[in-house]
Amino acid sequence: MSTQDFTTTLLVDRSPKEVFDAINNVRGWWSEEIEGSTEKLNDEFTYHYQDVHRCKMRLIEVVPDKKVVWLVLDNYFNFTKDKSEWKGTKVIFEISKQGGQTQIQFTHQGLVPEYECYDICFNAWTQYIQQSLRSLITTGKGQPNLKEVEAKAAN
Repeated sequence: MSTQDFTTTLLVDRSPKEVFDAINNVRGWWSEEIEGSTEKLNDEFTYHYQDVHRCKMRLIEVVPDKKVVWLVLDNYFNFTKDKSEWKGTKVIFEISKQGGQTQIQFTHQGLVPEYECYDICFNAWTQYIQQSLRSLITTGKGQPNLKEVEAKAAN
C-alpha cells in the first residue's frame, strides 16, 4: 500500500552540508517567530503564525548532511475541528546526492489527505520548501514569515 503522506522534492546545486545547514536554519526559511534551538538532537522549538497556527517540535533524528526529523509534540490550528491534527506526526528532511546536485526529499509523515488542514498545509509546505528553503539554500535568503511586530509595521 502506498502512503499518502505529503511529500515534495527539490534539487539544488549546493553541497549536502550547505543544504543541511539551511534546513536547520528554520528561522531563515519557515518563520522568524521560531523560539528555541533547531539544530541538535532533542532540541525543541515552537512555531507560531498569528493566532492561526502554533506547534511544538522536537528534533528526534539528526544525521549531519543526510537527515533531520522533527516530531510534532503539540499543535493548534484555529481553523480545524479536529484539534489532534499534526500531533505525533513527523517532519522529515532526507538529503542525498543525485549526480552533481543535492536532493532534499521532504515528507510530513502523517499529514494525509483525510486531514481537514491538508489542502492548506499542502500549499504552505510547498511554498516553504520549494520557494523559501530553496531560496535560502541557493541565495542565502529565504522568505520566512516575519516577526509579527515587523509584519504589522510593514502594513
